[in-house]
Amino acid sequence: MGMNLLRKPIKPDMDEQFTNNKSLISILCSQYFLYFGMLGIFLPWFNLYCHHIGFSGHEIGIISAVRSVVTVIFPLVWGAVADRFQARRPIYILVNFVSASIWTLYIFTEDFKLMIIITIFYTIFYAPVIAFLEAFAIDVLGQAKKDYGRLRVWGTIAFIIMVAIFGKIIDFFSIKVILFAILAGSFLQAVISLKIPETKVMNTKAFKVETEFLAKPKTIVFLFCAFLMLVSHGAYYGFFSIHLEEIGCGPVFIGLCWAFGTASEIAIMINSRKIFQRFKIEHILVFSLMTASVRWLILSMSSSPSIIFLSQLLHAVTYGTFHVGSILYIDTLAPESAKTTGQAINNALTYGLGMMVGFFFTGYLFESMGMFKVFGICSIVALAGGILFFGFYRFEGATNHQ
Repeated sequence: MGMNLLRKPIKPDMDEQFTNNKSLISILCSQYFLYFGMLGIFLPWFNLYCHHIGFSGHEIGIISAVRSVVTVIFPLVWGAVADRFQARRPIYILVNFVSASIWTLYIFTEDFKLMIIITIFYTIFYAPVIAFLEAFAIDVLGQAKKDYGRLRVWGTIAFIIMVAIFGKIIDFFSIKVILFAILAGSFLQAVISLKIPETKVMNTKAFKVETEFLAKPKTIVFLFCAFLMLVSHGAYYGFFSIHLEEIGCGPVFIGLCWAFGTASEIAIMINSRKIFQRFKIEHILVFSLMTASVRWLILSMSSSPSIIFLSQLLHAVTYGTFHVGSILYIDTLAPESAKTTGQAINNALTYGLGMMVGFFFTGYLFESMGMFKVFGICSIVALAGGILFFGFYRFEGATNHQ
């Protein structure tokens, strides 16, 4: 046998995995629960918090974009280091503890420039957390990767709980309570991360991370279309709560809106194996992009709370199927030696660069055009991604059959 072969994990059926490896599964589920639970506080409320302390739409867009710029760069750095030295676990623990510590600084300032500096250093360490967690999950699932949703669903459940209850909590206290809640959850996640098991190569001499897959047209087109998908989400993740408040909705409705959208993911996550066995990943990705176009078009045309609320059902596709599909698709493209790098690049170019561009242009256009027109632009961006990916997939299929 070669000296540099990866130690292959045991790859049982997922049901057996849950039965026989409950400890490891519960650790990963708790990490998803805490990570997305804190995200369920951050996404709906942090930009609204910035709005309440006097930041303009342009300033909010800059903070969001700065966070996304760092998210583009540092997951790639951390992921490459983790794969090169097979140090995923210690780096994962490090970034959890350091990012939680830096978050504390938000409590003590409302100065725009200081918040930018804090955001930069916080995101340097926070950005790779999800890519590493996804790589851990895929490793543990082995051949049962299409059951990924059964782990990830705990993140969805946590997100729903947090967005549902924090509208009431903010009404009772003040919006600044989100800073303390995220701090507590982040430190709890860091502590539990100490129980993540080691996964490494048995012999790391001359170990090389293969990155040739990044230059393949299939990878480039997928990452570009995924980038467009997240650009189109910039208005939603950055300004949806502000938009709802400006059309007269209160914190409770805003929280319920986020919760309802996220709740729609649960059926997708639980049934991910059935969905991805029945349909090709490429078809699911195209359908998700087209559905996103419809979703943003609805938000561009309606100020009715009931219609907006019902449109949140489409989150099951625009996030649920697209997210699971992306994780599985990049895993099929990346070689064994670059699994962490593959997930990090996917995360960096979508939730990093894509969200950065989305936040930046939304923040820039928010006050001059208004959110209705901005959502209309987002609809066109998602449609472009869907057409491009569909066209490439059909062209590649036709070429392969010649």
